[in-house]
Amino acid sequence: MDQGAARDQVLDAAEELFYGRGIQAVGMDDIRSLSGVSLKRLYQLFATKDRLVEAYLERRDLSWRRRLADHVEACDDPEGRIIAVFDWLERWFAEPGFRGCAWINSFGELGATSATVATQARRHKQAFRSYLETLAAEADLPRELAGQLLLLAEGAMVTAGILGAPETAAQARTAAGLLVESARRARRAAPAE
Repeated sequence: MDQGAARDQVLDAAEELFYGRGIQAVGMDDIRSLSGVSLKRLYQLFATKDRLVEAYLERRDLSWRRRLADHVEACDDPEGRIIAVFDWLERWFAEPGFRGCAWINSFGELGATSATVATQARRHKQAFRSYLETLAAEADLPRELAGQLLLLAEGAMVTAGILGAPETAAQARTAAGLLVESARRARRAAPAE
């Protein structure tokens, strides 16, 4: 097995186990068993569990943001793209095995003791906020709308993860629609410069 394939197998196992059971509950032997990669090879690929956690969160971030963008960009209407974020969240929340946000979970578990986890969680959340800022700008809406949308989305993630309630995305979508409408009305009412 080449290095790339072994790395993918290890990361697939790490994602399943870390997301499903939590980082602290999973040992490198668990990763070895699920991945089928020898412990020696595992440590050649990732010298420490901390490095493996970092790679897991980085890869998940890229996948998560790509899936979100693919869904949102299918909408032609700039304001509709904002609402599409919450449509996508609802789909994600309804997926089998959904356990909430991997970065919120990881930060809650290890953020106080792991600089790696704290950094990865902050990077992910900042990238999500930046994406929402881009969507607001494309809809010609104020940048500060992104912060409000971020709070709605993050609150929905936590609530859906804890309560197992995918409908929280629909509730957040309704609130996001009200925020977008309010921002649009405020923009129209503002005096021309």
